[in-house]
Formats: sequence, structure tokens, C-alpha cells
Amino acid sequence: MAKHTPLYETHCRLGGKMVEFGGYELPVQYSSIKQEHTAVRETAGLFDVSHMGQIHLRGPAAIEAGERLFTRSVADLAIGRIRYGLLCNDHGGVVDDVTCYRLGDDELMFCVNASNIDKDHSWIIDHCADTQVEIDDASDATGMLAIQGPASSEILGGISSPEIETMRRFRCETMEVAGRPARVSRTGYTGSSGFELYVDAADVCAVFDALLERGRPLGLEPAGLGARDTLRLEAALPLYGHELDDETTPYEAGLDAFVDLSGREFVGSAALQRASRSAPTRQLVGFVVEGRGVARAEYPVAVGDDIVGVVTSGSPSPTLGKSIGLAYVPPKYGSPGSRFDVVIRGRHVPAVVVKTPFLGKSE
Repeated sequence: MAKHTPLYETHCRLGGKMVEFGGYELPVQYSSIKQEHTAVRETAGLFDVSHMGQIHLRGPAAIEAGERLFTRSVADLAIGRIRYGLLCNDHGGVVDDVTCYRLGDDELMFCVNASNIDKDHSWIIDHCADTQVEIDDASDATGMLAIQGPASSEILGGISSPEIETMRRFRCETMEVAGRPARVSRTGYTGSSGFELYVDAADVCAVFDALLERGRPLGLEPAGLGARDTLRLEAALPLYGHELDDETTPYEAGLDAFVDLSGREFVGSAALQRASRSAPTRQLVGFVVEGRGVARAEYPVAVGDDIVGVVTSGSPSPTLGKSIGLAYVPPKYGSPGSRFDVVIRGRHVPAVVVKTPFLGKSE
């Protein structure tokens, strides 16, 4: 049975069309995916992301444990700073892609994908068994919102701190939002500027309503999973279970920049060190469909009569007015300008590889 976030009744009241995702019942849309997508690109959209997980590491050995778990260093991460990176298994496959927050001298927080909360929690415990670290899964006690789009700082600043507009990317601060304690970070998953807010689960409905009231005159719209997916796809941001899984290495997924092997040992580092010495046999590419049809996840990629790869994500792009997607293909088909077919319901539809992100530099 699917879980509900604290905002379930709010979504129903606002006319959200509910679907199951990551073990939770969440709105896929309120008005239309295109309208909500456009709001984020032009004004602002408000998302309930309370299904995401928050796992805290505390104690004198917390930073040492983070060094062992994460593909990037946390020892040099200043308090209030955030890094995106990966948790990997012994074979170099991706357990999850996460953001790591340095909350104090002896405290880290990993924000993890909803479908991986239990897996990540167990994985962290298993790899910290011989250390004095307090591991706290605070997911159920935490409400999380994302306000994204060019008007997001003006909207959020109106019910929190006006200085929010000067917060730099991958920073976080504690402050009051609508009179409730919150941790606010300059992060997002849409390719537009914005913020993510962590509040007590008991406060998330009040903060959501306050943001909507403040933001409606400025064009803020509640947005669902559908727009969140088309937005992240335009930004070519990976979705765990599509572009990433336990068998996929960061190098195949083009996430080399988020693996720091220099003088460090962490779970999977030996396998990744070996993998870094040779070219991967497949790579993740972005493509635009040139014929009629929409590429969807798991559709085959073909060159002539040969199946050479698979689509991992695909959708019409509301911003570009084209059908776009991500796919794993052999490196010889991975350069911008390379061509292949996507097999859409038995039809070979031409597509061309393009540089990603599709809209330029992502948030």
C-alpha cells in the first residue's frame, strides 16, 4: 500500500491527479504538465518532495564515515555547503545518487531517493558497523518542498529572509519560513534556479500554503511529478532506476566529475579506479527525435537492423517543442551529430545525438 506525505489532503483539495511513485501516492499534475512545466521555466512552481529521504550521520566519526561512503570528499566541505555525488557498491555500481549536506563539525545529512531510503539506510549501517557513528533516518519526520523558477527567490524571500536572493548555489542556511523553523538550500532538480526546504513534517502543510498564498500573484503554481520529470529531462539530470542502478558505473552515466579518486579510498573506489583506466563499453547520451513519435524508457535503439542500445528516459520537451530522450549506446554512436533510430511501437524513427543538457547549463 502506497504511503502518503503530510500534504496528501492538500493535493486532493487542489485537484491533484494522484499516482504511485517511489512507494508514495503523489500528484502527477494539477492543471497540466505543460502548464506546470512552463510556470517553472517562466515564473515558479511548488513541488511536494517529502517522499525524498534524509539520513543523518552524527558523532566524532561522522566525517570519517562520510569519506568512506561518498564518492567525493566531505572532509573539506564547509558547514552549510552541499555536494552532489554517489554511493557505490564494491563493483563500482551506483547504489544511489545523493546530495550530501555538511550541517556541523560532526554532522552530515544525505538526501536520498525515495525508492532507496531503506536500501541506503541499511547500506550505510553495514558500512559503518565498526565506527562510532549515530545514523538517523529522519525521513518520516521531515517534510520537504521545492520551489523552482526565476521568481522563486522573490516569493520565498517574502515569507523568510530577504537575503535569500543572495544565497549561492549548493549552500544551505537555517531560518524561519512562514514562522516555522526550516533548513533552506539553493538546490533543485529542474534546471531552473530555486530552493529546497526541509521542515518538520508537522509544519510542511502550513509552509506549503504560505508559499502558495505569497506566490500566486507572482505566477507560482503547484506542480506535480509530470513536470518534475520533463524539467529534469531537459536538464539531462539522471533519475535513479532509469539512468542509474546498481549495475551502472558513474563513468557510463557521464558522472566522472562526481568521483574523486585522488588519494582516497571509499566503498567501490578500487573498482572505479580500474574502470577509470579504460573506456566504458556504453555511454549515456542525449538525443532529439527527428521523426514522428515520442521515445519512452526501455524502447530499443537501433542502427540498421541491429539493436545497439536502449532509451532510459524520453518525453516531449515543452520548452523546445521537440521529443527528447536519454539512452545508453556504444561510444561509437555517442558523439553529437551521431544518428540512430528509436524503435517506437515497431517503427524505426530517426534520432540525432545532441549535447546535454538540452537547455544549456543546468541548475
